[in-house]
Amino acid sequence: MHFSFSDWLPEAPLQRLHLDWLTTAGIEVAILRLDQIDPLISGNKWFKLIEHLNIAAQSGAKGIISLGGAHSNHLHALAAAGQRFGFCTVGLLRGHPQETPTVRDLQAFGMQLHWLGYGGYRARHAADFWVPWKARYPDLQPVPEGGGGLPGARGCMQLKAQVCKQLSALGWSDYDGWWLACGTGTTLAGLVLAEAGEHQVYGALAVPDDHGVRQQVEVILEEAGFTEPAYELLDASRGGFAKVDPSLLEFITQTEQACAIPLEPLYTGKALLVLRQQVEAGTFKKGARLIFVHTGGLQGRRGFQ
Repeated sequence: MHFSFSDWLPEAPLQRLHLDWLTTAGIEVAILRLDQIDPLISGNKWFKLIEHLNIAAQSGAKGIISLGGAHSNHLHALAAAGQRFGFCTVGLLRGHPQETPTVRDLQAFGMQLHWLGYGGYRARHAADFWVPWKARYPDLQPVPEGGGGLPGARGCMQLKAQVCKQLSALGWSDYDGWWLACGTGTTLAGLVLAEAGEHQVYGALAVPDDHGVRQQVEVILEEAGFTEPAYELLDASRGGFAKVDPSLLEFITQTEQACAIPLEPLYTGKALLVLRQQVEAGTFKKGARLIFVHTGGLQGRRGFQ
């Protein structure tokens, strides 16, 4: 794999979040705008890919094979990166062939697609899942769904440095914790590793508890040799992954009008709504300062228009 992605280290702006319910509670929140790093390779997806790409380059692979759904932000960022930096990409998709704005982009970016059905996709955690795909694409590096695993988490560790560099511009000397949506738990695990117990990390689960996010986070931290993590997971799924209801959509509309920051209903919208519920329940002391991570994913909104 010969390409120059290592020269590209995008930095996300950190900005104050001005919302009435924060002001009322005396809580300050700064939002890390990962949605603004790039029009196509957006959000936390690039950071989760960095170490996987390094491993692929070191092993002499010609590209990446990975998994996702028909609206997958991860596959979208991967395919766009493959086109930009000149490496092959193959996507294994959940369900049966369908045309979505994301799928059309994947094809336009040159990603080779295979539809696994629903049963075939559920088997992705099986020990022998990758065997036939490695045989079919021996030159490609397999990457878990969502860019997961320890390499994905390690790539996300640098988000702490990006925030620390910008604190003084906000007039902050420190912060009390992180708040972010969790789909696989990889970004959360990276922040937990970067913090090493210094600040609490709160993860708002965009998927129900039976999706195994807690277990995935534990596996990553164990593999990294990390024994005393400071994190907490809260349910933000509203009954299922991609479950969207009128009160959530109304909250997103009101929030976007109030602060002019675009959100999407699967991750950032759900995470911010649960933060409001926790703030109003008195979880945080007056004067607390939190970093909210905007994990991107705005391209996926097209599936909800």
